[in-house]
Amino acid sequence: MSDTPIRSVFFISDGTGITAETLGHSLLAQFPESRMRQIRIPFVDDLDKAIDCANQIREAHASDGARPIVFSTLVNPETVAALRKADALFLDLFERFIGPLETELGQRSTHTVGRFHGIADSMDYKNRIEAINFAMAHDDGVSSEGELAEADVILVGVSRSGKTPTSLYLAVQFGVKAANYPLIPEDFDRNKLPGELHVYRNKLFGLSISPERLSQIRQERRPNSRYAALDNCRYEIDAAQKLMRRENIRWLDSTTKSIEEISATILQNVRLVRPVY
Repeated sequence: MSDTPIRSVFFISDGTGITAETLGHSLLAQFPESRMRQIRIPFVDDLDKAIDCANQIREAHASDGARPIVFSTLVNPETVAALRKADALFLDLFERFIGPLETELGQRSTHTVGRFHGIADSMDYKNRIEAINFAMAHDDGVSSEGELAEADVILVGVSRSGKTPTSLYLAVQFGVKAANYPLIPEDFDRNKLPGELHVYRNKLFGLSISPERLSQIRQERRPNSRYAALDNCRYEIDAAQKLMRRENIRWLDSTTKSIEEISATILQNVRLVRPVY
């Protein structure tokens, strides 16, 4: 694998570049032995910027000794034409989908640059912002009973099992209001859920993790501490899983799962339906 040449991959967009990068990553994940240098170039919304991108692609070609791969979501024909003057494998994500959609819907695309940004004034966008604020305000058990009533889902699990990043991802991508609570030794000693969580049992979803991985993560936070010791991690995870089983809480092991997989599983199990942007 070390002998595999590095190839530059560009994600180019007239907007944020997130769409191109997300789909590009999904496709590139099918080629794990390839070595990629990834460059995201957002807001390419005029001819001069497109020409500059083409020059960067040429420079990467000369440096790598291999044609770059370009994932593009540009919609302006002029900027697309300028970009294509460079020698690269172009994967125009809009071109592949706009044509079939125009045929099916019986109407022409507006080919409007930055159309995505129109969601800033929509209710869905405002809901996502509210969900992000909710997740940040209700992280790590910082919630009152009344506030938890607003939550779409409440994540529980031992410290550092992935609750916070999952809560934020659910908020950003799906507009889901997610709170999270840590399960700590005091909860295991009392043999009950913390706070008033039993009132919202139908909203609870648990995250677990392997003791070895948990110890590794905690060592980065508190090296050589009891908190990070492998035997303590084994105890906490075993106790947390027993508590979740007894309380009939749905849960999954996050050790080998991406945050996208974790979130999709939660949405499926809690039966939340939210738009994706």
